Amino acid sequence: MQTATIGFLGAGNMAGAIINGMLASGFDAQRLQVCDRNEPKRADFASKGLTATADPHALIAACDILVLAVKPQALKATLEPLAADFQQRQPLIVSVAAGVTAESIDRWLGGDFAIVRTMPNTPSLVLTGATGLYANANVSDAERNTVQQMFDSIGASLWVDAEDDLHAVTATSGSAPAYFFRFMEAMQKAAEAQGLDGDSARTLIVQTALGAARMVQQTGQMPAELRRQVCSPNGTTERAIRSFETDDLDAVVARAMQACRARSIELSEELAD
Repeated sequence: MQTATIGFLGAGNMAGAIINGMLASGFDAQRLQVCDRNEPKRADFASKGLTATADPHALIAACDILVLAVKPQALKATLEPLAADFQQRQPLIVSVAAGVTAESIDRWLGGDFAIVRTMPNTPSLVLTGATGLYANANVSDAERNTVQQMFDSIGASLWVDAEDDLHAVTATSGSAPAYFFRFMEAMQKAAEAQGLDGDSARTLIVQTALGAARMVQQTGQMPAELRRQVCSPNGTTERAIRSFETDDLDAVVARAMQACRARSIELSEELAD
């Protein structure tokens, strides 16, 4: 696995994020290949030292690990005509296609593949992503280690034991950047209503969100404890937190995450045919 050639079938934003993260972490560009129909994208990757092709047959033949980075709705139509190539090469398959099960991918390709499903999120584009990983029974320890290195290069990654747990990962991190964006959006509106100009409000909100995340990460303390530390009795922060509790913030968040998980399950079922 330390000398494996890794290919990307599809060169969209997530594939680009993973590739850029791997290059920044010291992966050899000559070990990386990409296949995409878009010529400017191919030229961009080629300028970084990668082999770039428009021929998926050539990509599969050359690679030990294949990252499936096409849109989930197009994955079946993309893979089935390539099944013979995959069967001949038998690469480790790494999928970033949300909602498509390992069983579906295996079936479309004719069976008996080592498959890792992943659920990265959009902060991967700025190398601060969070990725859930699931491996089927055919994946070796060495292959798991290589895949983890790939996704650790764009942030943090962790393994789940059951594929169904990826639905919870979707609700907890995959879709969750949008939760924080929405909360920041609400704060922006409220700050401007209180008289701050838009640029000043944005600067304060972004820096505060960044600082709060770093405090949780670097102190090792639970968010609840850090919250208690800044809530002076009858102070301004405590008053704000009481307002959240009056509006039952925990229930609002729980309902949203459950809705996200339920939709993830629905999409998985829709894409399983």
